[in-house]
Amino acid sequence: MIYVENKELVIPGQILAEDECYPGRGTFKDNNRICSSLIGLVSLRNKKIRVIPLKSKYIPKKGDVVIGKISDVRFSMWDVDINSPYSGILSAFEALGRDKKDLNRVFDVGDVLFLRIIDVDEVKKAKLGLKGRGMGKFKGGIIVEISPTKVPRLIGKKGSMINMIKNKTNCKIVVGQNGLVWVKGNEDMEQLTREVIHVIEKEAHTSGLTNKIKNKLCLAIDGELPVDESEEEFIFEKPKLQNFKEEIEQEEREEAARLKKEQEEENDDKNNLYEVIEELKKNKEEENSSQSDDSEDDSNV
Repeated sequence: MIYVENKELVIPGQILAEDECYPGRGTFKDNNRICSSLIGLVSLRNKKIRVIPLKSKYIPKKGDVVIGKISDVRFSMWDVDINSPYSGILSAFEALGRDKKDLNRVFDVGDVLFLRIIDVDEVKKAKLGLKGRGMGKFKGGIIVEISPTKVPRLIGKKGSMINMIKNKTNCKIVVGQNGLVWVKGNEDMEQLTREVIHVIEKEAHTSGLTNKIKNKLCLAIDGELPVDESEEEFIFEKPKLQNFKEEIEQEEREEAARLKKEQEEENDDKNNLYEVIEELKKNKEEENSSQSDDSEDDSNV
């Protein structure tokens, strides 16, 4: 039995379900009962129940793309703040290969970078790299911080939400899985994007959020709500009147043609019959003539 609904707010220790579901992240099992281990929103999917925390810190994971800020420059590496309780390290070899340069001239304290986590050690220290499309130092723009758990909602299904924001504001936007978002564009559009991102973070659990954000962007940029593309404009044409006179005349022509054809076929049959009768008559006359000749011959004998 399930005691909660999808996206319902729950607290630690609250019973979520019994028997029917499998426990997921943010839950624990007490005998046959599944309970919440934190404050968050319920997620029900394929008989698996989990709780998404309302707020959480980013835990580094190999393969994630993150946005980080250089916090210190050492002899052969940079310390990077990746918005996590755990630190990030970018080695000189990962950034420069075998080239030997003054690291301060490459990246300095305060620089913001787009990076990939290439490994995580036993104490969760993240080893960072720059190999990948778009990786490197950001120039200009602003950084917007949101809860890492709300990143998927900001991106949307197949990038639908983030692409809508990009297209409407003409801003360049890069989202890190650690909850940091880089935005660059017109100053007014940067601030509008920041505001929209925070609305998404605050209302990520609500339904109809995509349309709400779309309306907000259109009102702010166009000064009016968008046209509902689902509404189709129907054009009613004036009914066409049937021309019965033409139909009747056509039927009469077809009937006349049919009668004519039948008459011709009948005439052909009559002519054929006459020809047969004449042929029979001719054959009969020839037969009679032959018999007459034979009788005369017999009498002469």
